[in-house]
Amino acid sequence: MSKRRIRISEAGAAALRPLLEHPKYELIPLKNAMEQAAFLPTGATVTVTASPAKGMQATVDLSRELLDLGFDVVPHLSARLTTDRAELESILSQLDDAGITKAFVVGGDADPPGDFYDGLSLLEAMKEIGHGLVDIGFPAYPEGHPVIPQDALDQALHDKAPFASSMTTQMCFTPDTIVGWLRDRRAQGIDLPAYLGIPGVAELRKLIGISARIGVGDSLKFLTKNTSLVGKLVRPGGYSPDALLIGMADAIAEPSNGIHGFHIYTFNQVESTERWRKEMLAELG
Repeated sequence: MSKRRIRISEAGAAALRPLLEHPKYELIPLKNAMEQAAFLPTGATVTVTASPAKGMQATVDLSRELLDLGFDVVPHLSARLTTDRAELESILSQLDDAGITKAFVVGGDADPPGDFYDGLSLLEAMKEIGHGLVDIGFPAYPEGHPVIPQDALDQALHDKAPFASSMTTQMCFTPDTIVGWLRDRRAQGIDLPAYLGIPGVAELRKLIGISARIGVGDSLKFLTKNTSLVGKLVRPGGYSPDALLIGMADAIAEPSNGIHGFHIYTFNQVESTERWRKEMLAELG
C-alpha cells in the first residue's frame, strides 16, 4: 500500500478485496474480443454486450465461444435489438442448448425497435416463453438516463425487480453520486443485490466517447470541463479507477447497501485493466 499511499480504512480495504478478486468483466463483440479474452483470469465471469451494429446473434456466438473456453458467461439480451418473439425464442433456445444460465437484460439502443420496446417487455415475454436462466440482471442509472425521466426509471426498477436477481449500475465516476443513489433506492424498497459498474483502465478519448453515448451526464462534464483534474486521473496507459473505488470503500463495507460485486466496463482493453486490478489488490494487502 505504500507505493501510492492509499488511504483507506481497514473495513473498507477488507470490503474491496473480495470484490476485486472476482469481478465481472464486460466485453464488446468486436474483432479483438477473443484476443483480449486471453488476458482474463481462468474461469472469470464475462458479460457480453449487445451491439446495434452486429445484432443479437453476435452476442450469442461470442458467448458460446467464451463458454467453451471455460468462462462463466452472461450474455446481454437487448429488448430493442430483438426483432420479434420468434427471435427471442431462438435466442433462449440457443442459450439453453449451450448450458448458459445467466443473462443481463437491457433496453438497448436500436431505433426503431422491434417488437420489444424496453427491458420490462422483454422480461415479460421471456417469462411467458419459459427459459433455463436462473440468474438475470438489469441495468440501473445513478446519473439518470439521457432520454428516460427519473420517475420512469424508478418505476422500471420496481417493475423489473420480480424478474431479476441483481442490478448493475451504469458507468459513473463519482462515488457520492453512486452511493447516494443506492441509499435512496434502498429506502424505496429496492433490495436487489447491486453490482457497481466501474470503468476499467481505458484510453481517455475512448472513455469520453463511450460516456457520451451512454449518457453519464455529470461524469462526462467532469471529464470534459475539468481538464486539470483529468490529468491527475489519467496515468500512462489510460484512466484508472483507484480513486473511485477508494471513495466507495466504506459504503461497500456497509451491509445495508447490499453491494455484492464490481462490473468492469473494459472497453475491450482487458490487458491494461487486469494489470491495474492486480496492482490494486497488491496494494490493498
